Amino acid sequence: MGLCVSVASSDQIHNAESEHSHDNAVLLLNPQNDSTTGLHVCSVYSKAGNKGLNQDSAVLYQGYGMKGGTFCGVFDGHGKNGHVVSEMVRNRLPLLLQSQKENVTKFYKEYTDSKPVPDLEDCEKWKEAAVCAFQVMDKEIKLQEHLDFSCSGTTAVVAIRRGEDLIMANLGDSRAVLGTMTENGIMAVQLTTDLKPSLPSEAERIRTWKGRVTALKNEQHIQRVWLPDKDTPGLAMSRAFGDFLLKDYGIIAIPDVSSHRLTSNDQFLVLATDGVWDVMSNDQVVAVVCEAGTREAAARAVVEAANAAWKKKYPAAKIDDCTVVCLFF
Repeated sequence: MGLCVSVASSDQIHNAESEHSHDNAVLLLNPQNDSTTGLHVCSVYSKAGNKGLNQDSAVLYQGYGMKGGTFCGVFDGHGKNGHVVSEMVRNRLPLLLQSQKENVTKFYKEYTDSKPVPDLEDCEKWKEAAVCAFQVMDKEIKLQEHLDFSCSGTTAVVAIRRGEDLIMANLGDSRAVLGTMTENGIMAVQLTTDLKPSLPSEAERIRTWKGRVTALKNEQHIQRVWLPDKDTPGLAMSRAFGDFLLKDYGIIAIPDVSSHRLTSNDQFLVLATDGVWDVMSNDQVVAVVCEAGTREAAARAVVEAANAAWKKKYPAAKIDDCTVVCLFF
């Protein structure tokens, strides 16, 4: 329908003030739509592993688009310039999403009366806007000619809260998990699917586009994406921003979008990069959040627990960067 439209470039999230930041994780507040009294309902934390520069980024933006609205996302960069991509997406994507949502709303408003185009609920418009925004974001990254992003990129998992609706957009192997109350206590509910080449549907798309999916001999448990005729670059995810060397061979920047209607049983949402999920289960992460001394300390508690798990499970391996956002309801 031609809804995806580029927006004038900006390096900052408009109308927001930074209330807190730690390493690559930023907490933002829009004073027009919220106040500092709401800051206790979330936490965000990022910690570098021992592989080098922290390539993760995260943002939690309160007062996003409306009073009580929230945008949160974590972005796991990879490759030589992965840290640049993850930071660029963190700073740019919230604005792009708002702009694309306005574009989608305008489209339906203009054409519903004159053409057989059904009106969509607001949640569905946000989902459509997310698909557009991710594609535009990828195009903007490609236009940055001063840096090479052929083998650098980032994952992204984003959640938008609009009233009682959660809209998720996922690209790659970061993950969103809900902590919800049951008869047996607070349990974990995974809201996104890790998009890796090991998924049959993802592998089928990549092979249809002539990309190769196979594992290295010394790590048979990790499927990777390669060029048709060269043993490079070996990407361990099936969707990402950037990674333009593989964009003609099945790697896409189209997110998997979904929604969840919050209930009184839903307690909190956790977004985290794969440095956390590689060593901790969904239930373990939810348990750490529940046991954290305060809500403000929850994200850091999960990151520290993941670091401890890396040292215990893989003492000879390098610890991955770990980044967490916790949003409480």
